[in-house]
Amino acid sequence: MPDMNHPTALPACCTPLDAHWPLPFVLPETVLLSTHFDSTLLAHNDFERSAVAPPASIQRSVAKRQAEFLAGRVCARAALQQLEGLDFIPAIGEDRAPVWPAHISGSITHSTGRAAAIVANKAHWRGLGMDLENILNPERAERLAGEILTAAELKRMAAGRREDLALLVTLTFSVKESLFKALYPIVQQRFYFEHAEVLEWSERGEVRLRLLTDLSSEWRNGSQLDAQFAVMDGQLLSLVSVAA
Repeated sequence: MPDMNHPTALPACCTPLDAHWPLPFVLPETVLLSTHFDSTLLAHNDFERSAVAPPASIQRSVAKRQAEFLAGRVCARAALQQLEGLDFIPAIGEDRAPVWPAHISGSITHSTGRAAAIVANKAHWRGLGMDLENILNPERAERLAGEILTAAELKRMAAGRREDLALLVTLTFSVKESLFKALYPIVQQRFYFEHAEVLEWSERGEVRLRLLTDLSSEWRNGSQLDAQFAVMDGQLLSLVSVAA
């Protein structure tokens, strides 16, 4: 356990952790921390220095993957510390998802140069899914739209403003990733982009989602959930939260 008088050092590749809440609606009883990281600044002893043991798959990987893993785990550990005084670093599970303490729901995300983690006690939030994406450029968004969007979503997008296309495809991708991260630990069932749809969204950062498949007796085809998102520095952060 880290000595509280000598807290674990931050890796050289990460900026000090930021507790600013970047999304439009603050979730009570959660802790969200983020950091900026630069893989070119990853020092050979960064894992040791920050007391994070790298799994074998990470030890074998390139600097970018090592830096994003480290940045995400440093955020997660500090968030758990702040939430409940826990000293815990989520391992990578067999399904590639982080393994949290049994009474904790949490999510880790990273994209170019930024990582974040959110945690809560399951007594308050049963599921949390957070995803950070670089906003697609319009050409790529157009190419990917058919893979990410359902027929109904494509139709709604075609009726919207042309200049919203890149944002909307990025948002749909991100919010479905967040949905998976929030629900998978609850339903223990894999599902994919075509199994949910974005019904509506607002510039304020509100999103309404609907399931298009049965995942459990509780989470059935037609179930609706709320999500939220924010855009910052060319990246989009989305969050799906399932209340207790």
